[in-house]
Amino acid sequence: MLDAVLRQGLPLEAAIGRATAGIERSDDRALAHAIAAEVLRRLPDLDALIDSATKTRLPDDAKARFALRIALVQALSLGTPPHAAISTVLPLVDGGPRKLVHGVFGTLMRGGDQLPEQPTLPDPVAIRWHAAWGDDGIEAAERAMAAPPPLDLTLADPATTDAMAETLGGVSLLPGHVRLPSAHVPELPGFEEGSWWVQDIAASLPARLLGKGPGSVLDLCAAPGGKTMQLASAAWSVTAIDSSESRLARLHENLERTHLTATVITADLLLWSPPAPVDAVLLDAPCSATGIFRRHPDVLHRVRPSQIAELAALQAKLLARAADWVRPGGTLVFATCSLEPAEGEAQLTKFLAARPDYSIVPVAQDELPAGIVPTPGGWVRTLPGMIDPGGNDGFFIARLRRQG
Repeated sequence: MLDAVLRQGLPLEAAIGRATAGIERSDDRALAHAIAAEVLRRLPDLDALIDSATKTRLPDDAKARFALRIALVQALSLGTPPHAAISTVLPLVDGGPRKLVHGVFGTLMRGGDQLPEQPTLPDPVAIRWHAAWGDDGIEAAERAMAAPPPLDLTLADPATTDAMAETLGGVSLLPGHVRLPSAHVPELPGFEEGSWWVQDIAASLPARLLGKGPGSVLDLCAAPGGKTMQLASAAWSVTAIDSSESRLARLHENLERTHLTATVITADLLLWSPPAPVDAVLLDAPCSATGIFRRHPDVLHRVRPSQIAELAALQAKLLARAADWVRPGGTLVFATCSLEPAEGEAQLTKFLAARPDYSIVPVAQDELPAGIVPTPGGWVRTLPGMIDPGGNDGFFIARLRRQG
């Protein structure tokens, strides 16, 4: 899994199935995933420890470095006894640098070396985000990586918020939302009945900003379906479009569990067009996903500036097409789960310059949870740590109206 992310540039989620195919027990597969994710979360600090205990720096792709990362993160972050941590990696270096791995690990354990309380961002990411969000942004991002994210639920019926919060033992930050500590989702009350679905509170904001239906709405890049379900439960007539059949399978499953309805279409949005303009369009565009680094730390290591530029170019094309599908007087919500200004603020500026028939509909404070404040320009930028406690994902969201 680590090789797939760090050397091949693949998402961790895409590598899990192939990498764990030979592991029979589900708890063993989950442990392997947890170890790999924690290595990615702690990579700069693990490498600093390794480098402090070797006379000659190990190459980044050396098997010994990978083995030491895996052993150290178990012993220093996941609470595995040192003898068990080292025993998991020595078979990986049989016939190779076994003595080196054992020696470096033993030196660090005897020396009482520890990982810092808060993980350190990789240098390229820290440089990029510091330019955009300053010292406070870096501090908040590193603090967000240090604690497991909570479990946010979006309720199908906001009228049940108080009752569901009490039943689940959680707190609500907005009507239709409940926040819990991490939990085994299928065992929670209301799961089988389809009373709610898992969705970070920041991810729930784009659909919330469209308000209540009725009306016709296109949910573009819709899978796995959180926003589709929000819109359907708010009485919109939803057409959900995505290019991935496998991801749309999850959307169908979610709709069935929640007893909600939507028209689902598999299509490439650069080729597809609706038969007629609609009242609203929600474009949660493909992006670098750097805003969800708390749950997916692989994005910190595999996303490059060139990819961000390519994705921004795709977003611009999709935004231009989506804008033509909104009837005069209708609403367009553009969102990305990214912390990169090129995929948010810069994208909005270029769009407004090219489309004088669109203007911003400012977001009001009472539409947002406490801690998240609309920008002076009227759009929403969520940064790590705005909601305390528990945090939130990073998003850019703009609500626009086409002139009638």
